[in-house]
Amino acid sequence: MASAKRRTLKGFLNAAPVAIGLYIVVIFGIFWLAFNGAQAMGYNWQWYRMPQYFYRLTEDGFQWGEIVIGLMKTIQLSATAFFFATLLGLIVALLRLSGLVVGTAVAVAFLEFVRNMPILVLLYLFYYVLGPIFKLDRYTASILCLAVFHAALISEIFRAGINSVPKGQWEGATSIGMTKSQAYRYIVLPQSVKFMLPPMTGELVHLVKSSAIVSVIAVAELTTIGRNLISDTYMSFEIWFTIAVVYLILTLALSIGVTRIEKKFAVQN
Repeated sequence: MASAKRRTLKGFLNAAPVAIGLYIVVIFGIFWLAFNGAQAMGYNWQWYRMPQYFYRLTEDGFQWGEIVIGLMKTIQLSATAFFFATLLGLIVALLRLSGLVVGTAVAVAFLEFVRNMPILVLLYLFYYVLGPIFKLDRYTASILCLAVFHAALISEIFRAGINSVPKGQWEGATSIGMTKSQAYRYIVLPQSVKFMLPPMTGELVHLVKSSAIVSVIAVAELTTIGRNLISDTYMSFEIWFTIAVVYLILTLALSIGVTRIEKKFAVQN
C-alpha cells in the first residue's frame, strides 16, 4: 500500500504541468526572497539601466554593451581551453591505456596531482609561479590552467569511452592488419563518441562555469565585466542576477545543442 502511494505521488510530481508549476514556484520564491532582502536593506532597484550594458545606440551607430562583450570573451576563453583540454585529455588517456609502465605512471601522476589540486591554487601556480618563468600573460595562464584542470577529468571520459568498445572490435582490426593507432583512429574512437557525448557535454558546461575563476587575476570575461560594472554603478543585485541568467542561457544552449547531436547519432546507429 505504501509503495503504491509512493508511486502515485512520484507520478503526480513528474507530470509536466505539476513539474513546471513547482519550478515556477521555486524560481519565484528565490526572486521574492532576494527582493525582500534588498528592500530590507533599502536597496534602490535600477533595472531600467540594464539594457545599455547589452547594446546602445550612439552617434557612431549600434554598439554592443559590456555584458555581451564579456560573454563573447567567456565563449572564446572556454572554447580555446576546451580544445586544449580535449587534446591533452586524449593524450593522457592513451598513455594510461598504453600498457607501458612509464606511460601509465606519468598519466596516473598527472591525474592525482590535478584532481587533488583546487582550481584556484592551480591558477595561482600558473600565473604567479610559471607565468614569470615562461613569460605567460594572464590570458594564456588562464587557458593553460583551465585546460590542464579539465584535461584530467576529460581523460577519464576518454578512458571509459574507449573501454566501452567491445574487445571483438580490437580483434577484428588486428585481423585485417591494422596497427594500434589505425584501430584507435578508424574503429575505436568513432564508436566511443556516442558514449562520450553526454559526459563531455557536462564537462564543457563545467568548464564554462569554471572560467569565472579567472576573474581573480582580472582576465576580461563575463564575471570580471560584472565586477567592474558593479564597482562603477553599485547595482550589485541587478548585475549579478543578469550575469547568472546569461550563464544559465549559455549552458542550457550547449546542453540542448548536444542533446540534438546525440539524437542524430542514435538515429544513425
